[in-house]
Amino acid sequence: MSDNGDILESELSEINSGEGNNNGQLPNAVAVLVLGIISIVGCLFWGIIGLICGIIALSLHSKDRTMYHANKAKFESSYKMSNAGYICAIIGTSLSVLYILLIIIAFASAGSSSFGRF
Repeated sequence: MSDNGDILESELSEINSGEGNNNGQLPNAVAVLVLGIISIVGCLFWGIIGLICGIIALSLHSKDRTMYHANKAKFESSYKMSNAGYICAIIGTSLSVLYILLIIIAFASAGSSSFGRF
């Protein structure tokens, strides 16, 4: 875990010193937005695709949030995009979980009613 902390600290020091990501974009902002939208659409495919994409988007957003709080002025515009993806990921993940539960309940009730007929 200290390796991840060291990597994050080195990235934050590069950002604060002006090295590296000079254009003011968070590295995962576009990915979070795309995965968040895919998670909403993906909940219709048995919920699995939406759940996977939503969880990935949520984890990527946490790294972006840490970088944003280190330098708010630099990342203001791209943080809005990452935050929109975060909201989409929450919605998509929630819908996917509900859809998976609905499928489980449907199969369980169909299975239990067929055994009662014998």
